[in-house]
Order: sequence, then C-alpha cells, then structure tokens
Amino acid sequence: MAYASLADKAAFETQPFDGRLAVNNVFELLTETAGKYGARPALSFQIKSGEKDKAETLTWSRLHARTAQAANLFRDLGVGPKDVVAYLLPNANETAIALLGGMTAGIVNPINPLLEAEQIGQILHETNAKVLVTLAPFPKTDVAQKAAKALSHAPNVKHVLTVDLKRYLTPPLSLIVPLIRPKVAWPSGVKVADFNAEMGKRRETLAFPNEATRETICAYFHTGGTTGMPKVAQHNHGGALYNGWVGEAVLATADDVLLCPLPMFHVFAAYPVLLSCCTSGAHMVMPTPQGFRGEGVFDNFWKLVERWGVTFMIMVPTAAAALMQRPVNADISTLKSAFCGSAPLPQELFRQFVKTTNVNILEGYGMTEATCVVSGNPPHGEKKIGSVGIPFPYTDVKILHCADDGTILKEMGPNEIGEICVLNPGTFPGYTEAKRNEGLFATGGYLRTGDLGKFDDDGYLWITGRAKDLIIRGGHNIDPAIIEEALIAHPAVAFVGAIGQPDAYAGEVPCAYVELMQGASVTGEELLAYAAENISEQAALPKYVEVMTELPKTAVGKVFKPDLRRAAISRVYSAALKKAGVEAKIVDVVDSKQTGLTAIVAGGDDAKITEALGPFPRPWARAA
Repeated sequence: MAYASLADKAAFETQPFDGRLAVNNVFELLTETAGKYGARPALSFQIKSGEKDKAETLTWSRLHARTAQAANLFRDLGVGPKDVVAYLLPNANETAIALLGGMTAGIVNPINPLLEAEQIGQILHETNAKVLVTLAPFPKTDVAQKAAKALSHAPNVKHVLTVDLKRYLTPPLSLIVPLIRPKVAWPSGVKVADFNAEMGKRRETLAFPNEATRETICAYFHTGGTTGMPKVAQHNHGGALYNGWVGEAVLATADDVLLCPLPMFHVFAAYPVLLSCCTSGAHMVMPTPQGFRGEGVFDNFWKLVERWGVTFMIMVPTAAAALMQRPVNADISTLKSAFCGSAPLPQELFRQFVKTTNVNILEGYGMTEATCVVSGNPPHGEKKIGSVGIPFPYTDVKILHCADDGTILKEMGPNEIGEICVLNPGTFPGYTEAKRNEGLFATGGYLRTGDLGKFDDDGYLWITGRAKDLIIRGGHNIDPAIIEEALIAHPAVAFVGAIGQPDAYAGEVPCAYVELMQGASVTGEELLAYAAENISEQAALPKYVEVMTELPKTAVGKVFKPDLRRAAISRVYSAALKKAGVEAKIVDVVDSKQTGLTAIVAGGDDAKITEALGPFPRPWARAA
C-alpha cells in the first residue's frame, strides 16, 4: 500500500497492529523471511570502501543459520532469557549476527566502541552482561584494548568472544596483520574464544525452545553521547517488530537494497534498517567497519551505490553535507530515496542534495526511547522541507505541556509549540535505572521526548528544538536552529553548532562553532557579520563565532553540543580569570551528576576566583 497521507495512516489503522504480524519475536520473523527468500542476499559487508574491494554476502538462509548458531552458543555460555550478551564492535556481518543472536538467546546490549573504557565498563556493570563479543586485537583500532580495560569494571562478564577482521582482508594485508597485531592482556578469570570458531561448533537450528513474546525484553540500548554515564533503554520484541513492519509497510520490499553506513550499536541501523530488511527481505549493505567514518567512504560513496544497485541510502545531515563536497561520479540511477534522520536537515542543504542527485530525501524522526521510528515524510506524498513528516501508522503523537511528574496541563493546537509526546508499539517500558523514569511518561503512557515541536495545519510534525538545547538569554528563549540555518547558508560553511555560552549578565548568550567546506576559507569575524545580515531576531545574533578544523560529532554524525558547551565555558571562564588578573587556569570542564557542567580550576586564590567566576551561571570546582 502506498503511504502518502494521513488518510493512508488511518486506512492502515482500521486493522489492529497486533494482527499485522503472525510472529511473536525477532527469531520467528527471521525464520519466516528465510523461508520466503532463503537464497536471496540478506546482508553484505566490505572492510574497505572501494567499489571492487572484497565483500562477503550472507543469504537469508545463511543469516538465519548463523543467528541460530550464535544464540545456541550464548545459551551454552549460561545466557538465559533474562541474561545479557553485550557487543563492542564496529560494523561487520558478525555485528548483525551478535545482535540477532543475542536477542534470541536473551537480551542484547550493543555498546558504542567510541566510548571510554570506564564508561564501557559501567554499561557492562549496569546491564550485568555475562558475555561480551568484541574485536580481536587488530591494527589501527583500540577496541580490544578498551574491552580488556573495561572488564576491570565488570566482573560479571565471564566470557569474551572475539571477532577477527583479518578474514575480510586479501593479501598482502591479510599476511601483514599477524605481524603487527597488538597484544592485549585479558583479565584473569575471563575465558576468551573466537566467535566464529565457537559458532561453527553449534547446530544451525535453535537448540532451545523459542518462547519469547512481544512483551519480552530483548535489548538494552544505551543513549546519548560520549561523556557521563549513558542511560540504558529497554526494548522488547514487540517494539523491534513494529519498527521492522513500518519499514516494510512504507519503504522497503524484497527487491530493495539499503546502503547503511551507520553503526550497528545505534537504533537507526538496528531497527529501521536491519529489522526492516528482516521483515521485507530487502538487502542491507554495510561499507567498512566505521561506516561513514571509514577511510574513503565519502569519496567512494556513489560508486558503492552503483556497485550494489542501491535503492535506498541512509544518512544523517552531516553525511549529506560531506557528500555534497564530492562529485556524483557513478551511475546512481537505481537510487530512489535517501532517508535522513538524527537532526534537522538545513533547507539549503536539502535543496542542494536533491538538485545534485535527483534523489528524494525523506526526513524522519525517531529516538532510542521509542525503539526508533516515530514519523517521516511520506514516500509517495508531499515532502515538506524541514518537517519530519507525518506520524507512522499506529503512532499517536501529541504536543503537550506537562508538569514535572507527567501530568498533562494542556494539549497544544495546530502551530502551537510544546513537548512532543509519543505513544506507539515501540514506546519503551523505561530505563533500567528506575529513578530515571520519574516524570518520563505523560498521562496515558505517552513518552515525553524532551523535544519541542508543533503540528502544522496539514498534520505535519515540525521539531523546533530540544528543550535542553534552547538558549535562554535573560529569560528569552532562542532556538539555536535560527542561528544554524543562517550560517549553514554561507557557501564556505559545512556544519554548524549553535549553543549558549555563559554570560555574567544574561545567564547565557548565543555563540556558534562552524566547520568549513573542503578548501574553503572564512574567518569567525566574517561569519559574525554574515549572521548579522541574515538573522532578523536581534537576541539570536551570536556574540562569538569560531571556525574549527572539525566539529565534535557523535558516532552517527550528529554535532555533539556538550563538547561545544565545554569549549565555550573554558574559553569564557579563562577570559574572565585573565581579565580579573587571577593567576589560575581552567584545566577541564566535567559533567557532574550533582552540579552539571562544572569548570575545574587549578591555581589561584579561591576568593579571587569566586569574585571572577561567581557572576556566571555554571559552577567551578578545584582540581583534585
């Protein structure tokens, strides 16, 4: 059924969602799909980015068999229905197998390899993981080293299964790797074995009853960035199945090929992409372990589209901007659409991408706490630039004003801004840490997203900002998108992150950090003047613009604003200390659970530091 309008959404919803699928869990879904499309390609991975580089493709029958082997292995290692298998891996076919096998044997816990070892250890401890699947020591990556160090914080992990990427290489690299492989000292008491070798010893059908229901918890996904202790969200089979069903219902068929350079520890790749393929029989392609971050991926991207006959590409705004700095140097006529999420896509970038590629962009919205998908611009209907489209079938979105405890104070009408609140089959049951769930749900079970938004008169959803990202200047709320949209229109600018920097009078004032196009040149002062000409709201004019070599980004390519806030605090506080003649310096900015972002000061007199920094909103503390 074509998905073009809210009328189509209503047509889907005439049948209850529970009757849309005949399966109860992800392995049953995989079994059904392997039965339909067994010999067709399911999953492909290439370790290097060239259009002729070696790749491995698994058919649906083979992916089903390997998933069963992985699940049997995990059960043999003591993983029961409520036990946890974690994986700390870049992209590879084994990563998808660990995901599917882990949620079949028990609960799978994907972990971002870019986190610090201590954070990885905290997540392993929080989830009480019994088994960790991670990389074997390999040149040019420290994943194995991080894993070994992290285990000192997670005595609950008794088994480590390693994935050796050498098997994806060809000579001479495959011959060189053993000679330069780094050595890793695994903690005593942990049993280490090769993941593929151990899977190969297990049968290719499940050796235990598959009794999971749609309510059974199947995954723990940690949320958020690269500092502090991430929250751990619980997902059930029903939410995973819903995300896969949406993909098949509105996007993918068995004839489609989805190119996904996003990491498999993120919900975007795990659910709307992989689970959509598991539902529809479409083919998922992963280029390089690091996806978009992999060497040569952007340069070879269009050639990869041609190689695999890609029909749908998955991207985020920063990736779209990077691709627009490269020529379309291949036949991309198979490409029908680009699905874009994670952050709003600047309007000028949207227009440039469509003009250059002649490919539709489907902007969408999702979040870890909703398992993933919430809304999207309809593939066969009107696409509104800057909007995240209409809610998917069986998703109810309300724009609310809530009390801290979730009590609904007011439901907003069309074009009124409030908090986006979501209820659908993917709405998660909560975080593993109970205190983080306080006030998380509005009356009726609606998930409070923390995002601000509105519906227009046509029922399209618009995100106007993150509640926590608003720049509050003397009580005046400023949407950072106003600044970002203005600066991204400058021909030299590739990426923008606008934040509030501390201010002794107004609390905070706007500032912006930018990354330039390749080969471009412009100064912060010139961009300040450009902003003044293109931002009509005087309060939103940035007081400072800094050109950075590269903006900090999350693993999925979203500009990571906490690092920008740290940079701004350090810069502003250092200047304040210098102006006051205080012989002290800012040595760090940390995120404290008690006080939030806190400047760490070394040297100087406490009284003079307090006098210099006291008027600012963010606290300071002595270096240990």
